[in-house]
Amino acid sequence: MQQITRRQTLAMAGAGMLAGRTARAEAGWPSRPLRVVVSFPAGSATDTMTRVLGPRMTQVLGQPIVIDNRSGAGGVMGSDMVARGARDGYTMLMAAASSHGILPAMMPRIPYDAVTDFTPIGRACTSTNFIVVHPSLPVHNLQELIAYAKAQPQGLSFAAGSRGSSNGLAGEILALRTGAPLTHIPYNNIAQGVTDVVGGHLKVLIYTVAILPHVRAGRLRAIAVTSANRQIQAPDVPTAVEQGADGVIADSWFAMFGPVGIPDEARDRASAALREALADPAIAQRLIDQGLTPAYLEPEALRGFVRSEIAKWAEVSRASGLKLGE
Repeated sequence: MQQITRRQTLAMAGAGMLAGRTARAEAGWPSRPLRVVVSFPAGSATDTMTRVLGPRMTQVLGQPIVIDNRSGAGGVMGSDMVARGARDGYTMLMAAASSHGILPAMMPRIPYDAVTDFTPIGRACTSTNFIVVHPSLPVHNLQELIAYAKAQPQGLSFAAGSRGSSNGLAGEILALRTGAPLTHIPYNNIAQGVTDVVGGHLKVLIYTVAILPHVRAGRLRAIAVTSANRQIQAPDVPTAVEQGADGVIADSWFAMFGPVGIPDEARDRASAALREALADPAIAQRLIDQGLTPAYLEPEALRGFVRSEIAKWAEVSRASGLKLGE
C-alpha cells in the first residue's frame, strides 16, 4: 500500500480547510430572500420609500427583498415584532422617527428599547417640516413670527398633525427654544388643517413638503424649515436655525434596523446596499420628488442619532407636559 507522507497529509488538510472556507463563503449572507418589515401601511411614506430602494438593494445583495407591512401604534407593532424575531439577519425593519425617536421619549410604556434591542443598519432619508403662514399675517420671517406671537394677549395658535406628530412637535420645540407662546391645534385629518389655514381661519401651519403647491400659488407664505439644512425642494426658504432659533430641528426620518445580535456580515452588507441605493442618481431623484431627502448614516452614527433624538423629545415632553399613550 502506498505510504502517505506527513507533507501530503498537511497538504490534504490544507486543501480541506480551503474548501471549507470556500463553501462557507459561497453560503454567506444572504443566501435566501430578505424580509423587510415596514412598520407602516402600504402607501405610507415609509412604505413607498422602501419600495423605491428595494430593487437596487436586491441587485446589490443578489437576493430578493420581500416587503411585509406590519402597521400599528405609530410603528411600534412592527418594530416590536422584529425586536423579538430571529437574529439570523434575514428579517430587517424599516422604521421611522415615531417608533425610534418620538414614542420612546414620550410613551411611558413601550415594549422595546429603541437603542439596545436593535442593530442599526443605516438611516435612509429625512423629511422636514415647513412653517407657513396665511398671507394676511404681517410676518415674513421667523423672528417676526415669534415677535408677533409674543405681542398677542393669547399667543398664537398653529395647525399641525395629531399630538406627537413630527409637525406638531416642531411647533412645541419652536416654543421651547424661543419662548414664543404657541398653541398646537391638532388635526387627525391634516388636510382639514391645511384647508383651514388656506381659508384664513387659522394663521399658521406646520406641515411637510406637501404644502409647497399652496406656497408657490401664493395661498400661503413659507417662512422657515425645521431641518438642519435648506431643502432641495425649496432652497429659498431658510432654516429656523439660520434665523436664530438654535436647536429647532424637527425632521421625520426613516432608517433600517435588525434585531440585536444579527451577524456583522448581515449588518455591514445590508448597510452597504442601502448606501449604494441612495447614491443612485435616479433613485435619489425619485425620493426627492416624493418630498424625501436621501440622508444615509452608517450603523454607529445611526445609533448615536437615535439616542440624540430620544433625548431631544424627552426634553420637549418634560417642558410641555406632553405624554402619549396615557
